[in-house]
Amino acid sequence: MASITHGPSLTDNPSISQRLMMATYAVGGIGLMASFWFSGKGDQQTAAAWAAAVAVGATGLLSFVRHSVFHRSDAARMGWDYGRRNDFQIEVGLANLSWGIVGIAAWALGWGTGAEGAVVVGFGVYMLGAALLHGSEIRQSSEEGGGRFGPLIATAAFAIALLVAGMSAIRA
Repeated sequence: MASITHGPSLTDNPSISQRLMMATYAVGGIGLMASFWFSGKGDQQTAAAWAAAVAVGATGLLSFVRHSVFHRSDAARMGWDYGRRNDFQIEVGLANLSWGIVGIAAWALGWGTGAEGAVVVGFGVYMLGAALLHGSEIRQSSEEGGGRFGPLIATAAFAIALLVAGMSAIRA
């Protein structure tokens, strides 16, 4: 009896996580742009709400989906496909889920501008750590003949913008 072999499943396709990554960048950018716009208008309360709910909350939820639900797709996108589940990647997704839930809770439950700012700063520190990891990946891949600066630049810029938005909310 002949066996049937199956090709990669939909969850293994790196284009899914690539689309989720682009959506994450777009949503995070929208949240930060709105936050800076309202901050420029002197409305720190609305600025902090956009940063917490969208730049942290929605970004965290999208990152959870990418890292944990579509972990095989994300692994293939990053060249980490080991042919098995990567628990560390799922753990990173759960950390993003935690940040996302706290960001949305700070906004939805009316914790106030200072608390929203603290959540944004915390996520900014987390993302700065991720940027440092991307930097070490670039050094390693450069030694192997490659080097992708895009993830480092995007993550560092996002982290710095989060830190600025969060500190602005805390000072308000």
